[in-house]
Amino acid sequence: MSQPHQPDAVRYFHGGVPGLNPGDFLAPHKPNVVDGCPICAAKAAGEQPIVPGLGNVDPLTERPDRLYITTDREYARFYASKWWLGDLYVVEPTGEVEESTEDFFPTWCAEGAVVVSVVSRAVRLTDRQRRTLNRRWGALEDAARRERLRIVPGGRR
Repeated sequence: MSQPHQPDAVRYFHGGVPGLNPGDFLAPHKPNVVDGCPICAAKAAGEQPIVPGLGNVDPLTERPDRLYITTDREYARFYASKWWLGDLYVVEPTGEVEESTEDFFPTWCAEGAVVVSVVSRAVRLTDRQRRTLNRRWGALEDAARRERLRIVPGGRR
């Protein structure tokens, strides 16, 4: 579902490539590849990364032609932490903005974005931050599963 962007209506975050400053433009890009990372290599080759015993641990994006943004600061912080010394930004999307259907967190796809401000440089998540995010992720995934099955809390359909 596409909608025109409404300035000042929402605060969007993007976590990723380090070293940008206010006014810099973010565009869709190829997956970040870290030397020796088989998951990175698979994604760069356009293949789903499968880990024995875990399955698909980091699915390919459905919209490689778009930049992903979110209103959830901690979810964007997670993506910043996936880069070597990645940064977290507040951004203003450019062009058409579409709601993403592939994330459990509130996420949108945009043609690009302009950095409004730098929230954090060289983002690393602590073990506590990772556990908190994993709990939130699990709860959102469970809620989405219940919605798909039309199960209300308590187990009724």
